[in-house]
Amino acid sequence: MKTEKNILIAFILNLAFSIFELIGGIFTNSVAIISDAVHDFGDATSIGISFILEKISKRQPDEKHTYGYVRYSLIGGLITTAILLFGSCVVIYNAVCRIIDPMPINYDGMIVFGVVGVFVNFIAAYFTRDGDSINQKAVNLHMLEDVLGWLVILIGAIVMRFTDISIIDPILSICVAVFILFNAVQTLKIVVGLFLEKTPENVDISEIKEHLLNIEGVTNVHHIHVWSLDGHRNYATLHIVTDADPHETKERVRVELEEHGICHATLELESSEEFCHEEECKLDFSNETSHHHHHHHH
Repeated sequence: MKTEKNILIAFILNLAFSIFELIGGIFTNSVAIISDAVHDFGDATSIGISFILEKISKRQPDEKHTYGYVRYSLIGGLITTAILLFGSCVVIYNAVCRIIDPMPINYDGMIVFGVVGVFVNFIAAYFTRDGDSINQKAVNLHMLEDVLGWLVILIGAIVMRFTDISIIDPILSICVAVFILFNAVQTLKIVVGLFLEKTPENVDISEIKEHLLNIEGVTNVHHIHVWSLDGHRNYATLHIVTDADPHETKERVRVELEEHGICHATLELESSEEFCHEEECKLDFSNETSHHHHHHHH
């Protein structure tokens, strides 16, 4: 399992590194480095959690989890994001205190730590660069941020070394934090959207409906519900009104749905004579549902 091994490597690197960084930050008196340590420690914890959850998410569906365990990996993304949001706020708070009350910094030490930081994080980012789960993407994003964060610290340290403007340090750490916040919020939006069963980004319900109605023999389609477990596996349920051969119709509908990225569909077939008990259901958000069989239940 490549993904898992990568995540584990990233975890060990990050944890070791955040401890090394904390010492470095205290030694150089740099709030940018300390704030980066907070951020790295958050990453390490979240990567640890991701690792466990990613392992769980690979399990096959069973009676307790009929949809499988895919969403566990989302919880990883959620916890990670929460840790990052919290870490960023702490960082910003510390940096603001530092701007109000500046302190001397050991620039040479900062430069040394900066070089090591860029190097170590570059290796970690390289190891986690390809993965397809949202969880793995989150981990890799952290790694890239770390490389950037360190580059910024390194450049800042060099500038301060020659100009002695120590306020650059807290300003840098605020920039890093805002960047992390921004990305964390993006991830959060995706994860929360999946938990809320929003229609996946790559699915257009009205277009699907239109295409299904073009299938020969299909007179109406309603109750289309599309959701996704993990952002790239899409599921759908729908009712189809047809008087044609049910097996052929189902086959055609499935083929059409697959073209729209829906790999798992549950279809209910009704004849045009039949009254759909749920047709009046408020969930049906399309107003153009057929009216020709509303009156058969008298």
